[in-house]
Amino acid sequence: MTTTSAAPGPRALARQRRRASALRFWRQYRTHRAGLFGLGALVLCAVLALAAPLLAGPDVASVTGAPGRPLESPSARFPFGTDQFGRNLLGLVIWGARVSLLVGLLAAVLSVAIGTLIGVTAGHFRGWYATVMMRVTDWFLVMPTLVLAIALATVMSRSLTTIVVAIGVTTWPTTARLVRAQTLAVETRPYIERARALGGGHWHIMSRHVLPNVMPLVLAQTTLIISSAILAEATLAFLGLGDPTVVSWGGLLQDAREAGAVSAGDWWYLVPPGVAIAVVALAFTLCGRAVESVLNPRLGVAR
Repeated sequence: MTTTSAAPGPRALARQRRRASALRFWRQYRTHRAGLFGLGALVLCAVLALAAPLLAGPDVASVTGAPGRPLESPSARFPFGTDQFGRNLLGLVIWGARVSLLVGLLAAVLSVAIGTLIGVTAGHFRGWYATVMMRVTDWFLVMPTLVLAIALATVMSRSLTTIVVAIGVTTWPTTARLVRAQTLAVETRPYIERARALGGGHWHIMSRHVLPNVMPLVLAQTTLIISSAILAEATLAFLGLGDPTVVSWGGLLQDAREAGAVSAGDWWYLVPPGVAIAVVALAFTLCGRAVESVLNPRLGVAR
């Protein structure tokens, strides 16, 4: 007597589909050389940030225990030189990656979450609610984002939470408009009408049908916003609005400006954190463009 194996359940089938989709995404992503370069740079930065306590030491930001003289030029002992207090700039740059990446990721997640919520609800409910939300979105779009972020960071306490909130609540309008446009397109599809005919409520339609279809756009938008959030964090820290108790790349640039590194020609104080900001922002942009191209091949993004 032969026995037949039981058919996989719905959850097993869902896991198989997700695994197949992830493999298909990775195969297509690997064809983008720029995206692979960006991903490699981000992985390297993430590893350095996670290993910062081991590579730089927990007391790298200590002013009293600085190992060198103030503003030493790069040498074998200090490859990136020292800052105005004699601290090792290489260790400070490595340690600063933790704060800059963390603030950029959290601010981007907050921005995308607000934009997705407003975009999906405005595209689904329409009417007066959509009109009000889109007018608010237009107001945020025409206002300078940096000016709004500076205003929020000025009136709130100086902390990383303030920076995250200031960036997140001022950079969501672009996501909201993109998600609303995609939601309007999804709402016209036949299966949405069938879901309504079968008694599906607003929450069921938005969470089970609309949101999964706009998530590829949200994912691509997130990778693009992270680079902008990192630049915004560096700008706010450079203007002296960041948390003075933590080390970040923008904070290092602000310290260099206060120490007169530009006029004194101490280039090693400015170049490492500036290059780090540029590399990470470029890496996230390259990853975002590659993700966009994979999820929407009609964009025709160059490889």
